Amino acid sequence: PEVINGRTHKATVVDLSPWVEYEFRVVASNGVGIGEPSRPSALLKTKAAVPVVAPTNIGGGGGSRSELVITWEPVSEELQNGEGFGYVVMFRPLGSTTWTKAVVASVESSKYIYRNESITPLSPFEVKVGVYNNEGEGTLSSISIIYSGEDEPQMAPAGASALSVSAAAVEVSWLPIPWNRHTGRVLGYEVR
Repeated sequence: PEVINGRTHKATVVDLSPWVEYEFRVVASNGVGIGEPSRPSALLKTKAAVPVVAPTNIGGGGGSRSELVITWEPVSEELQNGEGFGYVVMFRPLGSTTWTKAVVASVESSKYIYRNESITPLSPFEVKVGVYNNEGEGTLSSISIIYSGEDEPQMAPAGASALSVSAAAVEVSWLPIPWNRHTGRVLGYEVR
């Protein structure tokens, strides 16, 4: 609070964070200067409130076939605003109107994996992650687009040929496998 009149013996402190312990001291002042502060008050915890800060850095993708991997940066303890803190993960296939909702009850969690055999590889999903505690559900993040896991390549490289270049080396070449919307990109080849 601003400087308080000398005849006042009580003040209301505002704009404190919910579910945080505070201690207070009082200092008297006059025209000559500022006196010694009082001893600290006993620790006092403010009441819990619904969390208002949503997780950030929503991402994910990758994973195995038939998986949707969703990741986020956990919310720090001072922003959880109460006990029973956890995450609400909501997702839907791009273009769908129905959200699937999952609850992740662990405070430390930063990942959720949805497994379903009906998910086609590299399918785009709209995803948002929110927070809750014993006081209720809080804010949701903005929507991020995340792709489901890829499938293994469905075809072998074509046109494999070998050419002897020395007594100890053979050069092997092949035609690359084209990118496939249903199985994903080829990250590498193995020569046997």
